[in-house]
Amino acid sequence: MFSSIAEFPRKIKILMMLLCDVVLLPLALWSAVALRLGTFTPDVSQFWWVFLIIPFVTVPVFIRFGLYRAVVRYMDDKIIYTVIYGVSTSVLMLMAVVVMAKLVALPRSSIIIFWVTAIAYIAASRFVARGLIRTFETRKDRKQNVAIYGAGQAGRQTALALGSGRDFRPVAFFDDNEDLQGTTLAGLRVYNPKDALKIMEQKACTQLLLAMPSSSRSVRAEIIRRFEGKDIVLKILPGLGDLVDGKVRVEDIREVGVEDLLGRDPVPPFVDLISSCIAGRVVLVTGAGGSIGAELCRQILLNLPTKLVLYERNEYSLYKIEMELTHLYPSHQIVSVLGDVLDQVHLQKTMEKHRVHTVYHAAAYKHVPLVENNADAGILNNVFGTLAAAKAALSQGVENFVLISTDKAVRPTNVMGASKRLAELVLQDLSKQQGRTRFCMVRFGNVLGSSGSVVPLFKEQIKAGGPVTVTHPEVTRFFMTIPEAAQLVLQAGSMGKGGDVFVLDMGEPVKIVELARKMIELSGFSVKTSASDVGDIEIDFVGLRPGEKLYEELLIGQNVTWTKHPRIMRAEEDSLDPKFLDENLKILEEACRRADSTVIREALMNLVKEYKPEA
Repeated sequence: MFSSIAEFPRKIKILMMLLCDVVLLPLALWSAVALRLGTFTPDVSQFWWVFLIIPFVTVPVFIRFGLYRAVVRYMDDKIIYTVIYGVSTSVLMLMAVVVMAKLVALPRSSIIIFWVTAIAYIAASRFVARGLIRTFETRKDRKQNVAIYGAGQAGRQTALALGSGRDFRPVAFFDDNEDLQGTTLAGLRVYNPKDALKIMEQKACTQLLLAMPSSSRSVRAEIIRRFEGKDIVLKILPGLGDLVDGKVRVEDIREVGVEDLLGRDPVPPFVDLISSCIAGRVVLVTGAGGSIGAELCRQILLNLPTKLVLYERNEYSLYKIEMELTHLYPSHQIVSVLGDVLDQVHLQKTMEKHRVHTVYHAAAYKHVPLVENNADAGILNNVFGTLAAAKAALSQGVENFVLISTDKAVRPTNVMGASKRLAELVLQDLSKQQGRTRFCMVRFGNVLGSSGSVVPLFKEQIKAGGPVTVTHPEVTRFFMTIPEAAQLVLQAGSMGKGGDVFVLDMGEPVKIVELARKMIELSGFSVKTSASDVGDIEIDFVGLRPGEKLYEELLIGQNVTWTKHPRIMRAEEDSLDPKFLDENLKILEEACRRADSTVIREALMNLVKEYKPEA
């Protein structure tokens, strides 16, 4: 019977609640009089009509206060306040009626008792209805049980948001605060995290949500490590800065990523550094639709430029980042320009038209095997695209030009790394020319989640059930989150004096096989071992790709000094003779236009002395 009632149209259910109140209000008044007189059969013959008018006085007040607008199944404890306001107003009106009618037979103190009983009856009816509806839905739906780590405000908001949704059912809280352990919040018991695995097993729960947006990354990473390899799917709320107005929404919840485990606590940005090239300036970002370029754009807009110019040759990528940025920052002036960095004339016209002060050059081909097999296109884009953009900036008197480089530029064994090192050498040469443009380069390692990272590949392979492919058991890489890399790039760029090579402190290198293992376990699976055939997803070693090294470096020489930022170093590295560079660049460009792989390889080796291509 109740299941059919739960499926009634909303207007019918509102009418049912209203009729319920029409019955409960006289009952509350009768209860109040009975309690006051101390009998179950009070004599109400002299004021029986009051029982008839009380619903007509109170129900319109409830309507005015919006009591019937609340959806019962999603109702929270705040509904009590609405009931109190409504009943209190009704009591005042009732007292006025009693005084004007001079009802001596009605005990005055019973009106106060009525205030209490009416609040209790009306509020209880709502919570009973909510409980019945949720019980019916629990039997009917296929919600997944989820436990919540963190019983603070965010955790409680999350429990309410999940409880009213159709996908998850919160079953328990875990919190390190001993004062909260053993209490009940939002209808859920708070347990000691040490008992998490046992409690989750008892409640048939295999998903754990970390609801601690204000905690540091290192604290969250430590908690994540406790549950590694336990066949538990971990989910997480983003930091407070990523939540809209501090409010938790179900769509904010995401699966724990390896960046939550490997990422470091960021160093607070130096305001003077991060804003000196941006605040009140016109900034242009090449490759604005890429993963690094897009994050640069997001953080640039946080520092109030006069205008941001998005320069990108991929139409869809440009459209996508433009839509995102204009939605997030509607008051900022954002200009989208379709163009290729090899088109120096177009770049010059763009910089002249918008009077650009600062350029962040993120446009590049960065997939090692693709560039290795398409050396001509890779070098044209990475080297001569950089040269065209830099010359355009120099001709238009742009104040700052920052190149996004890579650790693969250090003693490169592949064309991509060699092309990025040659791009650095080109800028070092241009910085010697007379002009107002300050050229600098920022070199860092792999970025978690970027289009060139292994992380998206591993995610797809895990989603497909494996295997996860790793090139070599000993291959290691440096990793950094996209937001941290972009923030450090903006700060390093403002410290350049001309021809500087800045190197970001990437922390400790990570074994790729361990990265794969962590990603598999964070997804709630176990690693299958070939020997025993036990586990869910296997890791396959497929061999190093063409031009790939076992490990990467960040410095060519040892001549390095720390800047005033604790995670930014300045490297002093050799440059080329301008005449030698110019002559060999011409040879290299002609070879690329002809797609002459032999001459390309020879010219690249001649220009980048550290380049040692693999056979």
